[in-house]
Formats: sequence, C-alpha cells, structure tokens
Amino acid sequence: MNVVLIGFRGTGKTESGRLLARLLDVPFYDSDALVEEEAGSAVHEIFEREGEEGFRAREKRVIAGLPPGPGVFATGGGVILDPENVERLRRGRTVILLSADEVTIEKRIQHSTRPALTRMGLRAEIHALLEARKDAYLAAADFCVDTSARSANEVAMIIKRILVEGVTREEGRKDALRFVESSGIPAAEVEQLAAMIRSIPENPAMRFYGIAGFPSLHSRSPPLFQRLFSYFEINAFYTRFHDPSFSRIFSIVQDMGVRGLSVTIPFKQEVLQYLDHMDEHSKAIGACNTALLCGDESYGYNTDWVGIRDPLASLSGSTAVILGAGGAAASAAYALRSLDMEITILNRTVERAVALAARFGCHHGSFRDFDGIKPAVVVNATPVGMEPDTASPLAKSQLSPSMTVFDLVYTPPETPLLRAARSARCTVIPGKEMFIRQAKAQFRQFTGIDAPLEMIREIVG
Repeated sequence: MNVVLIGFRGTGKTESGRLLARLLDVPFYDSDALVEEEAGSAVHEIFEREGEEGFRAREKRVIAGLPPGPGVFATGGGVILDPENVERLRRGRTVILLSADEVTIEKRIQHSTRPALTRMGLRAEIHALLEARKDAYLAAADFCVDTSARSANEVAMIIKRILVEGVTREEGRKDALRFVESSGIPAAEVEQLAAMIRSIPENPAMRFYGIAGFPSLHSRSPPLFQRLFSYFEINAFYTRFHDPSFSRIFSIVQDMGVRGLSVTIPFKQEVLQYLDHMDEHSKAIGACNTALLCGDESYGYNTDWVGIRDPLASLSGSTAVILGAGGAAASAAYALRSLDMEITILNRTVERAVALAARFGCHHGSFRDFDGIKPAVVVNATPVGMEPDTASPLAKSQLSPSMTVFDLVYTPPETPLLRAARSARCTVIPGKEMFIRQAKAQFRQFTGIDAPLEMIREIVG
C-alpha cells in the first residue's frame, strides 16, 4: 500500500505513520527527516541559514524524489501549499488528512525546536496558519481523521481499517445500486457505475465523485473529470446523480462514501442546507456548486464565479448588464463586482431583479430597459437558449460591435444568442469557457491539483 499523511504540525503524522507502516509491513518515510538528511543539518538550522524559501525548495526536491513503491509517507505541514507537490504525492497513492483542534496542537508542539513562521504568539500562529491552509489540506486528501482525542496507535488502526475496509456499509452499497438502476442515466453509465459500487470491497480506498442535478444528462463533467482522474493516477470514479430530490441524492452520496459533488441546477441553493461549512464566496453568492465530504463534515465552495470573472478580467471597470436573477445571475454579479463593473440586473420578473440588485449594490430593471443602457458587457445568466430551447434573450438589433456577449449556457456550444452576437460583430465568449474555467477551479478543490487550462480545454473539445 502507498499512503501519504498530510496535516499541520502536532496532528501525529510521524508517530502514527511509523505505527501504520509496521501494521502494513511497508517502509516509512518522513519528509522533514529526508530534508535534514539532504542538507546535513536540522530543520531549524536550515531555516536559520536558508530561510523558509530555502527549506521549501529542499522539501520540493525530496517530494519529487520519493520512491514509487509501497510505503507510508509523513509530510511537513506546508507541503500541500504547492500544487506540484500535491500532484506528485497523489499519483498512485492514498492521501490521509490528520487534523486536531488548536488547543491539542498547541500542547503537542509547544516544546518543538521548529522555528516560528510568523511573529505571532504560538496560539495565534497556529490559528492563522490553519485558516490559511485548511482548504488546501481538505482538497489534497482522500480521507480525513481527527486525532485530537486519539492516541497514535488508535489513529494508525483507523487508517488501516479505512484502507482495508473502506468507509461504506454493505446495506448502503445495495441502496446505492437500487438508486442508480432507477435514476434514468444512460444504460452504459448505469452498468459502469454499478460495477464500481460492487468493486468497493476489493478496492476500498477508491473515492466517488459526481454531478448532482436534474437534469444532469447534458453535463460534460463525467467524461472530463474521469479523464483527469486517470491522467493524474487518482483512484476515483466520477458519475451522475440524476434525481429530482436532492435529499434522496444526498442520502445515496452518504451511503456510497462520496468524496465530492459538482452541484448544478436546481440544487445550488438547496445544497447549502446540507453543509457544515461554506467558503466566503458561497455565503456571498448564496449558492454552492462544489461540495466536499471528509470524515463527518461537509464543506461547500463556489467556483462558478471564477469561471465568469476570468474571461472578463481585461474588461475591469466596464458597464455591464446581467440577464436573469437566479443562482447563475448571483454568481455573475459577484464576479463582475470583483472587477469593479457598473452592473444592471434585468429580469422578466422585476421583483427578483430588485432583490438580487439590492444584495450586490447593482441597478435593476426589466428586459425592456436593455436598449437604454448600451452596456459594454452582456452576461446571459438565464437558461434561455439551452437545448432544446431555440430562443434568444436578445435580438440581433439590440446588439452592437462594441459589446462583449458572454452566454453562460454551454449546451449547445453555439446558442441562438451567440449566433446573433456574432452576426452583429460583437466579441463573444461561449458558455464552454465558463465551464472550462470553473471546472479547473473545481478540480483543484477536489484534488489539490492545478490541472493545466489547455488540458481541460482539449478534453472538453
């Protein structure tokens, strides 16, 4: 078995790792010890002589040189901050996050010779670094174990049980199979997913990911993420959770031990009720498109806004119109606000536009008001134009060459609005561009790996 232990100092990586290696009868490696061996000096001496930058460079070389065979690898607390380290650690290995509460960590490391990374007191430094690293820790992990009230031996036994038995119950797997077979996803996908569920006893460390939506049959996420998992040698399978009831989906997600969810229409708001923690973007937008489950906790993130912001970054400060007032429009308003744009939200039901505009400090109106605004940027955040709909929210006569038109709909690739915009000689941004960029951010949240944008673009086609 090939296992990596990550987490903050004082969570028990070294002691638990040594015991785990004995239980599994594999070699044990400690990244700090390997750095010291390379440098011929202790960690605190390396920091004094070369600073944190020099230490991180040595640490990166050590990670790159780890042997590929079976073993237990205990890593330093900051290793996961570099996506290249995470990629190297994750290939062909199972990553376990060890965590502990701040009081426990302080007790365990208060007499350490490891140099401080800030000028704060120990408790303040622990809190600040945990806050800064928590999302990176969570993203890089396959499984999470809280070590606060557990001995190193207990932790090692828990990890061994996860590796040998997994985290799902037999009855839960049976319920998941029944759900899959009646879900309405294509027969070939049913067969493949059913085979993966049945294989859990032989491959207990495999993790499941999927898209939760209704409809979700049009989504390109399953083939994209499956290709990415394969390329980066991650023991995971990505599928569809296609059902009108999110509560039913979430129950099956728990039965299957699902690690991560891409959340789409109509569940981006409803999913918030099921989360223990949310990032600042999900809270501000009021919607979540990325959910992670690890240990007994669930976490929510929003990467949709990144997919809208990045293609428009060069137009910072422009006048913009957002068509629609739903969840996608909230993500768009949040993204455009981060670019200091002057925004007007237009919707057929003006009351909804008023409510959303009030949240983000925007102007508002109905679709009838579009012609009087003459925006530089137009973002379609309605579902108008999504297959099988053949309508466009705007006519060609309403568009001009000075406009950049961004249609968040990505099926079909060339929507009626984009055709009208091209005909009017506008600059156009297809919805596929948002999908690609939010998927890149989502994959990093799922795995800690920064997949190249061009790789994702090539897979999506």
